[in-house]
Amino acid sequence: MGWVTDVHPTQAELDACVQCGLCLPVCPTFRLTGRETASPRGRLHAMAAVAGGIAAVDTTFAEIIDFCLGCRACEPVCPGLVPYGRALEGARAEIEAQIPGRGKRKWLLGRALGSRTLLRTATVLLTVAQALGLTRLAPRRYQRLASGLRPLQGRPRPVVGHSGGSGEAGTVGLLAGCVQDQWFRPVNQAAVALLELAGYQVEVPGGQTCCGALAAHDGKADAARRFARHNKPVFDGYDLVVATAAGCSAHLAGYAHWVDGGDSLADRAADITSVVARAIDEGALPHLESGRGQIAVQDPCHLRHAQRETEAPRAILRAAGYDIVEIDETGMCCGAAGMYTVLQPETSAKLGNLKADQVRSTGVTRIASANPGCEMQLRSYLGEGYEIAHPIEWYWDALSAEGLASLESGRTSG
Repeated sequence: MGWVTDVHPTQAELDACVQCGLCLPVCPTFRLTGRETASPRGRLHAMAAVAGGIAAVDTTFAEIIDFCLGCRACEPVCPGLVPYGRALEGARAEIEAQIPGRGKRKWLLGRALGSRTLLRTATVLLTVAQALGLTRLAPRRYQRLASGLRPLQGRPRPVVGHSGGSGEAGTVGLLAGCVQDQWFRPVNQAAVALLELAGYQVEVPGGQTCCGALAAHDGKADAARRFARHNKPVFDGYDLVVATAAGCSAHLAGYAHWVDGGDSLADRAADITSVVARAIDEGALPHLESGRGQIAVQDPCHLRHAQRETEAPRAILRAAGYDIVEIDETGMCCGAAGMYTVLQPETSAKLGNLKADQVRSTGVTRIASANPGCEMQLRSYLGEGYEIAHPIEWYWDALSAEGLASLESGRTSG
C-alpha cells in the first residue's frame, strides 16, 4: 500500500532530490551514525519507494522517518531545493494514518496544547512539583525535560488579551503560543514592550490557539489543520503576525499548506527577532554602546535553516552592548526538536551533550537562544552556572539597566 492521505510527499518533491549527497555532512543523525537511512537522501529514497509501491508504510519505514530531527539543515545546501521539511511532515502523516498506537501523542499534540485551561493546570502542577523537588521522581526520559524548564514561580501575568501601543509603525497580532506563554512568559512580555516602544500597536488576541507546529512535525495533520483554520481569522487584519518562538514563526510562514487562504497570514508572519532587529536598524529602538561582556549565540534550527535568519539575533545582542561569541559555525541541531527528547532520548542526549560542550569550550556563561525547546535543552545539559534567555530578553534587560524599562524574569539556572 502506498499513500492514503492528501498530505503525503508529492512526486514533484521527491523528484527534486538528485541524490547528490550534499545533505550528508550537515545532517546530525547521519554525522552520528554514518547510516544512509539516517540521512535526508536516504529518507527521501524510502519515501520514493513507498510512493512507487516498492515499500509499505510499516514499522521499518516509521523507524527511518522517526529518527529524523526535522532540523531542516539539509534545505539550505540542497541544489534541488527539496522542501524536505514539508515532505517529512507528509511522511509522518502517513505513518500516523496507517500505523495505530500513537493515541497519547495524538491527545497531547492535537488537544491538550490547544486548551489554555489544561495548559494552565499543567503549569500550576509543574510549579508545585518544582518547588517540592518532585520532578526528579518522573520517569527518566521526562526528568531531563523537566530539568530544562525555567523556574515557574513569580511569573508575570499572561499577555493574552493585551492591547496597546501607538500604532505609528503599524499593527501587530502577537502569537502567544502554548508552551511559550505558560512556561516562557517573560519572552512574550519583552516582545510586547519592545514592539510598543518601536511604535507598533500590539494586540494578543484572546481567541487564538496553538499554531500547530508540534502537531504538524509529528504527523498529526488533522490537528495542524484545525489549529490553522482556527487561527487564520483571529489574525486577519494585522500588518504583522509575530511569534516569539522560532518553531512557531517558521510554521506560521507555511500556513498556506495547512489552511485555505493561509498565504495571507503566511505573508505577514515574522519572527520577533527579525522585527526587533529591523526596528533597531531603522532607529525606532536604541543602540546601546556600553559593553556588557561576552554572550554565546545558539541558532535554533527553525530560525537558521527554515527561515534562513542568523543576523537578527546577533544584531539585537550587539545593540544591547554584548560581544558575540560563536559556538558552532555549522549550526548543528541541539537535539531538542520538539518531542524528540522524549521519543529518541539517546540521540537527543548525544546532541545535547555536544552542544553543551561547544558552549563550555568558549568559557562564556551567558547564552542567547530564540526558541524554548532549545533553551530547555541547553539548560538541561549545561546545568548550573549559566544564564540562558531569548535575545530580546537580553536586549530588554539592557534597556532596563539604562533606566528605560524593567522586566521580571526568573531565568537563572544556577
